[in-house]
Amino acid sequence: MTKASPPPHPAPSGSDPDGPARTLVIAGGGTAGWMAAAACARFAPRGWRIRLVESEAIGTVGVGEATIPQLRLFNHNLGIDEDRFVAETAGTFKLGIRFDGWSGDNSRYLHAFGSIGRAAGLAPFHQFWLAARDGSSLWDHSAGAQAAAALRFARDPGRPELPSGIAWAFHFDAGLYAAFLRRHAEHCGVERIEGRIVEVTPGAQGIAALVLADGRCVAGDLFIDCTGFRARLIGEALGSGYENWSAYLPCDRALAVPNERAGLLAPFTLATADRAGWRWRIPLQHRTGNGIVYSSAHMTDDAAVAALLAGLDGRALADPQPLRFVTGRRSSAWVGNCVALGLAAGFMEPLESTSIHLVQSGIARLLEFWPAGPIAEADRQAYNRLTEAEWTGIRDFLILHYHANSRPEPFWAERRAAPIPDTLARRIALFRASGRIVREKGALFTDLAWLQVMLGQGIVPASHAGMADALAPADRAELLLASRRHAAAVAARMPDHAAYVAAHCARSRPQEVAA
Repeated sequence: MTKASPPPHPAPSGSDPDGPARTLVIAGGGTAGWMAAAACARFAPRGWRIRLVESEAIGTVGVGEATIPQLRLFNHNLGIDEDRFVAETAGTFKLGIRFDGWSGDNSRYLHAFGSIGRAAGLAPFHQFWLAARDGSSLWDHSAGAQAAAALRFARDPGRPELPSGIAWAFHFDAGLYAAFLRRHAEHCGVERIEGRIVEVTPGAQGIAALVLADGRCVAGDLFIDCTGFRARLIGEALGSGYENWSAYLPCDRALAVPNERAGLLAPFTLATADRAGWRWRIPLQHRTGNGIVYSSAHMTDDAAVAALLAGLDGRALADPQPLRFVTGRRSSAWVGNCVALGLAAGFMEPLESTSIHLVQSGIARLLEFWPAGPIAEADRQAYNRLTEAEWTGIRDFLILHYHANSRPEPFWAERRAAPIPDTLARRIALFRASGRIVREKGALFTDLAWLQVMLGQGIVPASHAGMADALAPADRAELLLASRRHAAAVAARMPDHAAYVAAHCARSRPQEVAA
């Protein structure tokens, strides 16, 4: 892999020869704050000074330790070497998410990253698979799924003349990632200010300054709110309301606990359905991250603790840490001169590992609409419309997991019977009829993501698209056989995941991650 050095800050901190400096103030650190700081240090226009205010006395919520492949682009654009990043965050690689028990205790499927099958003509591959009804599993045609099942991984499995179909993301320690990005951002000129925010001073555009506990005043032209659930700037100071989605996604509590690493190092996140929610397992180099997301109306806190601890595959390293939340989002993510990121912008449970991605996409959207002068209301409105569309699209994808289930418990029966958004109902009806999937412009989840979850959750199309009949049955059978063989061959060329991590990006300072 080509090594890349961290890029320099686009302008000296606090000054620019083209005019007076303007200041971006990021309120709060953690993963969201330091992702914003690192990205803005690299891509903000010349003449902007970047300052981040955080207090060591205020903890962060670190449940977002699993990601999706888009994070690779974020790190690459910052000039971050992937091996170094994985090593310094005690990370591992991720080929998808395995869902156990969502259609009954013995059910299992994988939402695999990467391609499935090989395209032919005008119809997507899965339509030929549906038309053939040859008894093969869809995941027989996925190199990522085959590799995940065998606990194998490699970024370049060989045979460059044939696309491998492999895509990957990461598991990592979120606290170590924030620290890693802090070092990177400070190297690029970001100024960190230690202090606790006690007051937000209003200004003509929204916010003029943040007042710290020791009396210091941190003024700015543009603010990013990364203050977590409290949303000190966007919510408390600027009054952006909160759109509550608990009618669709009623889980409102979570517990998280690490345990000693035990057993084999899986290259996938595990999401196991429980009687009133689900449990996650995230394998890292130095430990395993675990948690349970549940509905307090259907499960007591004590029962949740018992279920979580009973599902560990090693000795617990701490007491379970509780988290309470209301699923939803800010009515407006950009108000005045303030943009909310992370938990300040809203919360959706990490069922599809979207938390860190929503920070990433929010940053990218802000850079797209970065003001050259006074902030235009039209820009704010466009930012908010795009943000709403992305969040509601992810919301519908999460609802699908709960709606299409076959579990017997009251919580799950209620989820099957509960009304769902019209947007999701139409999507399910279209797929159930003919296997068709229509992806809206700018939507996060691809056709293949929707395909795998709908099939995995038991939604089987009654027919297939007519264009799949353009291939004669013999040609269709040959296409399917070739794709199965290709997926199996790619997976077979990969080494063991743990061996690959040890060879390429093993943690070099284990004493720093022992806790």
